[in-house]
Amino acid sequence: MNLRNITKTIALSTILAGSLFASDVVKIGVQAPITGEYANEGQSIENFVKLIVDEKNAQGGLLGKKIEVVTCDDEAKAQKAAVCAKKLVNEGVLAVIGSYTSGATEAAQTTYYRSKVLQTSDGTSDSLITNKYWTFFRNSFPNSSQSDYTAEYMVKTKQYKNIVVLSDYSSYSEGLGDATEASIKAIGGNVIFRGKIKSGTQNFSAMLTKIKEMKPDVIYYSGYYTDGGLLRAQQKQLQIDADFVGGDSNDNPDFYKLAGNAAEGTVLINFPTPEILPYPEAKKYLSAYKTKFQMDPPSIWPVTNADGLRAIMEAVEKTNSLDTEKIAKYIRTMKDFPGITGPFNIREDGERIGAKFVVYKMKNDGTKDVISQ
Repeated sequence: MNLRNITKTIALSTILAGSLFASDVVKIGVQAPITGEYANEGQSIENFVKLIVDEKNAQGGLLGKKIEVVTCDDEAKAQKAAVCAKKLVNEGVLAVIGSYTSGATEAAQTTYYRSKVLQTSDGTSDSLITNKYWTFFRNSFPNSSQSDYTAEYMVKTKQYKNIVVLSDYSSYSEGLGDATEASIKAIGGNVIFRGKIKSGTQNFSAMLTKIKEMKPDVIYYSGYYTDGGLLRAQQKQLQIDADFVGGDSNDNPDFYKLAGNAAEGTVLINFPTPEILPYPEAKKYLSAYKTKFQMDPPSIWPVTNADGLRAIMEAVEKTNSLDTEKIAKYIRTMKDFPGITGPFNIREDGERIGAKFVVYKMKNDGTKDVISQ
């Protein structure tokens, strides 16, 4: 970036910061896949943000200012995410909630950082905190914490001898797959194959036929539900006698639709799903969400994003400021902020700490049994 562009960016961020104080409105951005293959997640993130904002506006707003939600549909695509970032910055948002995928989140990070706009996301790729942007904090937990838990479950609890690890090529899925493979090997487990699929391919029979010849005890898939459900269905069609374990982004109602009867017995490793969250805030906000939208959120991710927004609002009120640097510093000093998804603590580098995971077994009726927590 040349000096002229840097000067323009600083000038723009200064103008936007000033306008935040002068305006009677505080704008909160939502960057999420409102359309496309992850639309049910993106729409629910937007819905939950609006629920939280409506509540706060009914209480008098944020520092006496009305909150307005500005949404940009990134379709979970990096190129569109970059466009969204510029659009939301130009709209003068204080903070952005999103995106759903790590790739789309990462594509927007630098723009928000240069413009001093806060960003919180459920993206779990460890690379999201590599740059240590003070504008960013994670409202979920990183791949590295999930991979260790997954390895312990597969190697020590289930004692699988022959493990296949699959991912797609996205930064989230590839990162989680690599981290899980490393965690398995670190505790003496045996990964007989580490493969990658192209997301959206629909037909995975060639890869699965190759895997069948290896006679695995388990197939672990670290990608999204849109491919995970099909992988599970095609595994059963090819009569591959192996358990199927899915990472957190397989935990979505559409997995059942795609897997059909093959969903039975699938194991998912994720944070606690919304319906079993034991916290008072969970009972309050999940009930309000269902009343307002006549449905439950499809997964835990819209809920963690709601906590990200709630943490920002808490920091604004405690600092009595719309200065994003002051807000970001306060967020990193929070101790057990009562989140919908549990105590909310953010490390200096923007990482959420205190991860808790649950192992679920799926049933054909669309429900899950908790088998370990």
